[in-house]
Amino acid sequence: MNFILTTLIVIGAIVDAMLGLGFLFDPAGSGGEFGLLSDGPAGLSSMRADFTAFFLVSAACMSWGGWRRRGGVLLVPLALFGVAFVGRLINLIVVGPYDLWQMPMLVELAHIIVLAIAVRRWAAPAANLTSRV
Repeated sequence: MNFILTTLIVIGAIVDAMLGLGFLFDPAGSGGEFGLLSDGPAGLSSMRADFTAFFLVSAACMSWGGWRRRGGVLLVPLALFGVAFVGRLINLIVVGPYDLWQMPMLVELAHIIVLAIAVRRWAAPAANLTSRV
């Protein structure tokens, strides 16, 4: 089970790293794949900064946490993908569906499930909080 979790997390990290680098080097092209249009230099700057940060930080934490089997490190990408999923769910309820809306939500949900299992499985043991007398 540990090997499978590690493999899934590292594969996800590689995909996320590729997405992050795509936004770093070609924000307009990568943004188009996400349904985003840049509104001049400020829009390109925001896509380059925010999406690169989201995906590269996720990829780095997933690589480290997955490879070293550190559940605590995986809380960062779990939180990022959890917030992204909730945001998409709210949008789905408020605005309604759009073409191919399921795919990004399924990808985020897959991240959430795999990371949550790994966090639970690889959590650090609880500290001994009993006082010594």
